[in-house]
Amino acid sequence: MTSTASGGSLTTLTAAEIAARLQAGEVSSVEVTQAHLDRIAAVDPAVHAFLHVDADGALAAAQRVDEDRAAGRVSSPLAGVPLALKDVLTTTDMPTTCGSKMLEGWVPPYDATVTRRLREAGVVILGKTNMDEFAMGSSTENSAYGPTRNPWDLERIPGGSGGGSSAALAAFEAPLAIGTDTGGSIRQPGAVTGTVGVKPTYGGVSRYGLVAFSSSLDQPGPCARTVLDAALLHEVIAGHDPMDSTSIAQPVPPVVAAAREGAEGDLRGVRVGVVREFSGEGYQPGVQRAFEAAVQQLSELGAEVVEVSCPHFTYALPAYYLIAPSECSSNLARFDAMRYGLRVGDDGTRSAEEVMSLTREAGFGPEVKRRIMLGTYALSAGYYDAYYGQAQKVRTLVTRDFTAAFEQVDVLVSPTTPTTAFRIGERVDDPMAMYLADLCTIPANLAGNAAMSVPCGLSDEDGLPVGLQIMAPAMADDRLYRVGAAYEVARNAAQGGPLIDRVPQLEAA
Repeated sequence: MTSTASGGSLTTLTAAEIAARLQAGEVSSVEVTQAHLDRIAAVDPAVHAFLHVDADGALAAAQRVDEDRAAGRVSSPLAGVPLALKDVLTTTDMPTTCGSKMLEGWVPPYDATVTRRLREAGVVILGKTNMDEFAMGSSTENSAYGPTRNPWDLERIPGGSGGGSSAALAAFEAPLAIGTDTGGSIRQPGAVTGTVGVKPTYGGVSRYGLVAFSSSLDQPGPCARTVLDAALLHEVIAGHDPMDSTSIAQPVPPVVAAAREGAEGDLRGVRVGVVREFSGEGYQPGVQRAFEAAVQQLSELGAEVVEVSCPHFTYALPAYYLIAPSECSSNLARFDAMRYGLRVGDDGTRSAEEVMSLTREAGFGPEVKRRIMLGTYALSAGYYDAYYGQAQKVRTLVTRDFTAAFEQVDVLVSPTTPTTAFRIGERVDDPMAMYLADLCTIPANLAGNAAMSVPCGLSDEDGLPVGLQIMAPAMADDRLYRVGAAYEVARNAAQGGPLIDRVPQLEAA
């Protein structure tokens, strides 16, 4: 395969490398931003990572950063670095559609806290990325605006719900991206595109301005091509926010320092637990072999590797698919055709109830309707205790499994997802097969723990990327970065360079 990274253009640099060149005055933010806009124009017609590209706004923001830098005002280490923003976070200067016809063309009146912090740090927002409608899906095939394609193989999915963000990274359309993770929507796309995705501790990054799917599970987080880049972005977006009642009022864990320490390649004193329940039947053999090789590499770095049992993790998937749809049923009730968004059938002859029904029928796609109906049923009189109540009890048991495990080890590891990227259309008619993509990622969401996916090689069956999932206790996000960075350096050395350099060359449109 021809390396996309050949030639060393601005679009193939890491965010840290771009930041260093900007700080040294070797390049301007306008030049870096224009290079990425050119790359988007060349390859995004094939990839469809973006729903909206704000070229004028991005260049204006880059110009402001360059002027501030010339005046000695630098707002953050990432000032001037471009980023792709998942279209589920509100932006006052771009539409926020959540991949749905229900919000087509809607421009919010306020910025999400994540958006605001990015702007204040001087990060240049290139545009909004495609996603499964209202973040409901594992393949980005549920977008009302068409699927995003995986740059490793354009006939395959880039993961979901944040496939647009992961594909933008893998296609070198942006060095950084933001995703949101409800049941794996940052980590699973990271795994299948050979990129890094981090779900911070629940409450570690503000949800204010994040259009809610499942409020007790949703968590914004960083997406990048390297562990250090993810850490740099994590520090920009994290921290307490009084606008979010679930935001944790504690200092942000030292994730950048941990990533730099991990890059030294010494994991002596770190205890790593391999989750027994996440292996065996149902796991693609090539994924299993890549994971086992990664565990061996962690051991060679000095980590003590032990097997850990988390017996209730096997019940996490069914519990999640009761809790998340229940909260979705409640949250999506706000899309009622009365206040904002789509309105269908309002010809003056119909009642408000009829207009609401017609709008929701036209505006929501099949997967969103499926989850609303599941959730409404689980919350209904006579079934609440049997379904939603029982699922919350399972959630408690999963949390206890994590607590017991972290008394024995510092981090837990597993494959991020049981298979490599599947073909577009392969699972659309089989919701259960689709849901299994999140088998390994869901427990961390139920418990609120921190978790990361880092590339761990290519499957020897199909040559597609495999992800290593690392899980840490709440507010111990720095452990992810130390272990992830140490593994990344060792893997790159063993495999002849970064995995992302092997992405097939995309032809310009």
